[in-house]
Amino acid sequence: MINAPAPTATSTATALPCETMSPRIELFEIAIDRVTLDGAVARLADWIDAPRGVGCRYVVTPNLDHVVQLRHNFELRAAYAEAGLVLADGWPLVAASRMFGKRLPERVAGSDLVPALLDAAPQRGGLKVFLLGGMPGVGERAAQRIAKRYPAVEVSGIHSPPWGFEHDPCETDRIVELVAKAEPDLLVVGLGAPKQELWLHRHYRRLPVPVAIAAGATIDFLAGVQTRAPRWMQRSHLEWLHRAASDPRRLTARYVRDGLALPGLLWGEWRRS
Repeated sequence: MINAPAPTATSTATALPCETMSPRIELFEIAIDRVTLDGAVARLADWIDAPRGVGCRYVVTPNLDHVVQLRHNFELRAAYAEAGLVLADGWPLVAASRMFGKRLPERVAGSDLVPALLDAAPQRGGLKVFLLGGMPGVGERAAQRIAKRYPAVEVSGIHSPPWGFEHDPCETDRIVELVAKAEPDLLVVGLGAPKQELWLHRHYRRLPVPVAIAAGATIDFLAGVQTRAPRWMQRSHLEWLHRAASDPRRLTARYVRDGLALPGLLWGEWRRS
């Protein structure tokens, strides 16, 4: 059951194999699950309902920027290799998969996956969620909005770690303890990439929660601090433009860099294919 007790913070569960709910494709030298949003929700619900003590499985959602970083960040590659589920967040990845005959069915963004899991909570007898990340106060605001929109969801824990916490073993111990006390079914990690993926990779074996999602700005979206692009922009694959306009100082340079890197990535994939 979803509300079964979680293992304690001293759990010594062994590393889990890379489970997949469907065949994976190899694209840009990473393995990506060929799965729809509904399929991802079903698999994560199964993991949540499984007997406790199996260990934590974590989800990563690569976009084009992640692929660019993966070329040089070998620890990030290892984080992707051990993830339980790898979901294509960026439309360029979906388009490239079809260009090379590997066809991913659709884009599955973390900012869509988490709300879909919250929507499914009534059918599963409720859901307990821990929000890790966001600026101080953002998690609390997200919890208030979740309580209004998703009455079957309980936000059992909130924590906004201090800057540089990933280098502080004591702070990580504190997070593990907080998660253990909260006994969540789902850990939503919104620390930004690649920090969230690297932190999960280093510590997922210690986390007493069945599922963790590296969810980027999802906590900010849930809190209303940031807004998603209008549906027509999402359907037209223009959500990146909305985000760049919302935060030009941070994102414009990133999108330019990623755009310049894309032809080389496509050329490399063509040669491998």
